[in-house]
Amino acid sequence: MATPMPTGAKLMAAVSFAVVGWVLANYYLMNMPDAESAGPLREGAAVVGVFIGWMVMGPSVGKGYVEAAGSGIKTAVVLAVAALFLLAMREMLDNSAKMRYDGALDAILDVFQVMARRSEALLSAGVFGTILFGGIVGGLLTENAGRRWK
Repeated sequence: MATPMPTGAKLMAAVSFAVVGWVLANYYLMNMPDAESAGPLREGAAVVGVFIGWMVMGPSVGKGYVEAAGSGIKTAVVLAVAALFLLAMREMLDNSAKMRYDGALDAILDVFQVMARRSEALLSAGVFGTILFGGIVGGLLTENAGRRWK
């Protein structure tokens, strides 16, 4: 099966959701009690934003600006969950390098426990505003790029 060609809309989605991921990580780190243990979360969220924007928002253009705003919010939520999952995976790998688990199943289950524990920092106005406003702006920019660059 042939892969679809890159488009201007996919490029705009990748760039705009990289910015949304960066801003989202900044607001997330403000509410995180041990922000120094997060490591390069900002850069990681931006890279995740590139891939999520390209794969989730990029193909959903051409349906109008209202649908693009909704797809942008959906993409921002997927971005937040994916970045939180990767943060939990990083913490699990650090703990497994320190031999803190009895087996592989304990390590896998700890990823979801860390996600649940770290998700409390998502409950802030800055994070919700970034998901809502950043998702809408990213979706509208992507739809506009899709209409201009065919």
